[in-house]
Amino acid sequence: MSLFLDVVSVDAAVETVRRITPAAGCEDVPLESALHRVLAKDVCADIDVPGFDRSTVDGYAVAAADTIGASEAIPAMLQFLGRVSMGSTDPGSISPGSCRYVPTGGALPAGADAVVMIENAEQIGDDLLVHRPVAPGENVIRRGEDFGAGKVVLERGRVLTPREIGVAAAVGADRVSVVMVPRIGIISTGNEVVPILERPAPGQVRDVNSYLAGAFVTERGCRPVYFGIVRDDRAALMRAVASALERCDAVLISGGSSKDERDNTAAVVAELGEVLVHGIALAPGKPTIIGTARKKPVIGLPGHPASTFVVLVAIVDHLIAAMSQTTVTRRTLRARLTQNIPSTRGREDYIRVSLEDGRATPIFGKSGLLNTLVQSDGLVRIPASIEGLEVGEEVEVILW
Repeated sequence: MSLFLDVVSVDAAVETVRRITPAAGCEDVPLESALHRVLAKDVCADIDVPGFDRSTVDGYAVAAADTIGASEAIPAMLQFLGRVSMGSTDPGSISPGSCRYVPTGGALPAGADAVVMIENAEQIGDDLLVHRPVAPGENVIRRGEDFGAGKVVLERGRVLTPREIGVAAAVGADRVSVVMVPRIGIISTGNEVVPILERPAPGQVRDVNSYLAGAFVTERGCRPVYFGIVRDDRAALMRAVASALERCDAVLISGGSSKDERDNTAAVVAELGEVLVHGIALAPGKPTIIGTARKKPVIGLPGHPASTFVVLVAIVDHLIAAMSQTTVTRRTLRARLTQNIPSTRGREDYIRVSLEDGRATPIFGKSGLLNTLVQSDGLVRIPASIEGLEVGEEVEVILW
């Protein structure tokens, strides 16, 4: 087997992942169970929201024309006809020169087109003195101004946060169609890998990547399925991957991706399906494998956790987005570099940085070191088209 990797660009790798990833199915769930799920179908308003003209303040419903020229010195005088009760289905009406009290959220009486705030008026018996003019529509929400009946209020592909849940409730969506939660198989490989409760002997390491990858996909709305540690035995890995493919929508395999005599991952993927990419112009993370088996995507991750995390961000994020029918969204901020960052043209580099007072300080460390993950606040991406970044340059930091 060749020891040289035929690398592809990160963009090409992402395109490959998106091309081979089938969208997950959908299911209807109760609204109270839909938090953080992805909408599979648009949610439309069943009624006008609000269903009536209503006040946004405590005050007096008036015809705006009756308040023209009103001031502290010369207030407009209106006839007070009574109060509109909260929740009243019949708020009554007013005629020119009259008004009614209406609470915040209360229905506007017929004939009113504005509301005078209570602090800008003074009630004396059956009269109201208005000390400030109002314009038509002031302090009022019109029927259907929020959402019109039949209009899309939440589009497919949106992740349902508490805000969206509230909007769905307002339009009577007691059940919503959401994308089924993708199941991602997680496999760790290597004779040197031991369970985390076991004290490693010389030459051994604890199984970091199962937990790292599992937490990553969980954070993005997927369900990890753990298949444990597989030794460097091709037949054993074949059985584990086959089992994962039976139960899951995609499989992540950490370790065994380097081009050497233990390159079991690529061999197993090739036997079960097809290896499409083996090597990405990405640092860290060059030996990443992208393949498909039984019509499901299989990603071979590097063995070093810091490299694995970069590949999860740069590649697996797009796999999850394609499955979930969403787009990759990242929390980012702008900062200025405190020192130069060298890079090789033709390779996309992801450099860990710490942030303080708008400054980004590179944390250089070997891909096998874990401390850079907790000492850093995010990543700076260096495009393959340039040779590094210079001190003082403004960069975009992808936050953890």
